[in-house]
Amino acid sequence: MPYELNRRLAARRPALPTNAEVDTVTAGIVRGAFETICFEVATHVARTATSAMINQSNERNASIIDAHGRLAGLSVGIPQLMFISPLSVRYALEHKDQDDWGPGDVFVGNDPYAGGGHLPDYNVFAPVFDNSGELLMLQAIQCHQGDTGGKDPGGFSPDALDLWAEGLIIPGLKLLHRGKPRRDVMELLIRNNRLREFSGDIWSMIGAAQLGARKLQELVEQYGADVVKAAINTNIDITEKRFREQIKQWPDGDYEADVYIDHDPAGNKDIHVHVNCKIAGDGLTVDFTGTDARPELAAVWNTFSNTRGYAAAQLAAMIDPSIPKNEGLFDAINLVVPEGSILNPPDNKPVVLGAFHPAVEVGEAICIALSSIVPERASPQVYKIGMPNVVFGFRNDGSMWMDSGVDVRGSDASAVQDVDGWGSMCSALGNLILQTAEEGESTFPVRHLGRELTTDTGGAGKWRGQPGTKNIKQLLEPGNASCWMVSMAHPLRGMQGGHDAAPYGNRFMVGTEQEYAIDNAAFNVPMPAGAVMAYQYGGGGGFGNPLERDPEAVKEDVLDELVSLQAARSQYGVVLVGELADYDLKVDHAATDALRREMATSQESA
Repeated sequence: MPYELNRRLAARRPALPTNAEVDTVTAGIVRGAFETICFEVATHVARTATSAMINQSNERNASIIDAHGRLAGLSVGIPQLMFISPLSVRYALEHKDQDDWGPGDVFVGNDPYAGGGHLPDYNVFAPVFDNSGELLMLQAIQCHQGDTGGKDPGGFSPDALDLWAEGLIIPGLKLLHRGKPRRDVMELLIRNNRLREFSGDIWSMIGAAQLGARKLQELVEQYGADVVKAAINTNIDITEKRFREQIKQWPDGDYEADVYIDHDPAGNKDIHVHVNCKIAGDGLTVDFTGTDARPELAAVWNTFSNTRGYAAAQLAAMIDPSIPKNEGLFDAINLVVPEGSILNPPDNKPVVLGAFHPAVEVGEAICIALSSIVPERASPQVYKIGMPNVVFGFRNDGSMWMDSGVDVRGSDASAVQDVDGWGSMCSALGNLILQTAEEGESTFPVRHLGRELTTDTGGAGKWRGQPGTKNIKQLLEPGNASCWMVSMAHPLRGMQGGHDAAPYGNRFMVGTEQEYAIDNAAFNVPMPAGAVMAYQYGGGGGFGNPLERDPEAVKEDVLDELVSLQAARSQYGVVLVGELADYDLKVDHAATDALRREMATSQESA
């Protein structure tokens, strides 16, 4: 069972042994160097990888982990990926002596039950040693792969019964020994991946890890191993201390929230995530006791490492952003994740879809729970999309093409206190760059027919959520499509009286007599050339009571076609006169005041 391993991997780690002492300035310089090195490592991958998922979309994150397995530094990237890498490295560290670690070695791991996220997230890492041969730290680069060699192209299998169906499982594997590639190992990895681009991706990650290791070695030569170790210790201590100082300012008490996933691919409904954030002095316990643990649930299992990482990402967003992101975040909280629940599953449950849901519900629940005491930083670090429309087919030479559906979209961009939802991407996606129509059409046999914001799909509020888009795509060649739809019954939640976002939706064979809605999941559905799919993305949630929104702002929303005339009245209580077509709308302030008083009275009595 994985529970004992998870407890061991997540246990607090001691400081690195060192005889040096450093001041905060020196510690800050080393931290800055770590962040710069991680940025260069991530950029190296973006410029050398061969798949669009990495070299265009930036679905990667670099981190530095010390010899005890503590997160010592990272690059700004996708928030969730920033905090997932350490546990798979810790698993590898447990076997360091058996596996004969040395300078020039490079490793990879992706096993969800050995500290990993889900199988598509490959974590490549290279150790750094001092002149005496003592391990100091490791440079890691984690990237999402387009295929995993599982039963379904892309690795997303809504009907998978176990982990093996999802792909090749790698607890920890040495790719390079003393700087020399292991030909047999590399051939094994490449042969077990359907995409011809994978070879370039894995070599790119190896090169990036080597680059980071060289840069870190230069840093050690400049400052000395003892000073670098002391700086790591100091920076982690500073983060824990500052985080605890923030917690101490929050009122003691229990802050709870419940969020739900519509269903699993088998049709089991209302999968439940419960959190209790308990504050006592400078201590914060995040307890997920009460979260769903039904054994019959299918494909909605999230790895412990993912749960840990998503919780840290949400909490990091709710504190002073100048606090360094490192192991001190974990040291400052007590995380309780019930064993056997969907957030800490039994051994070998399929988990690839769990990295969508319930992973994002971890952050959403924490955000809702703490929004009443930290309203100014209550921004859910989530995206409520399920599995996008993944379409694959075959070229004339027999090789496979696969459009992963990571198209540019507007979705889940929630309002926060004092700021409307804006842009097309929610904060949870970080520096992820989604695929443009031009890129998709030049790479795959598809045509993008539409990508417009949909009126009234953003949640109403004193500050309004950004609407989502309807993305319409046509296949130019036959293919097979798969998806898993959620957030139709339980869309993204509004905050502090703000309304929920509009639900997601998805339709296949649009414009034909065979048109139908996807109400749960589709598995490798044959799609003829010319078939059209229309994916309606949910918008962002609102923040605060919509009746408190400036009526003039509502008028501008209507003129911009973000809010309809009907919603301006029914949701915001704003009466507009004039003609939208003539662009001469005006607020009837007297009628608006009267309507809002009536609506407020109705809300109070409800």
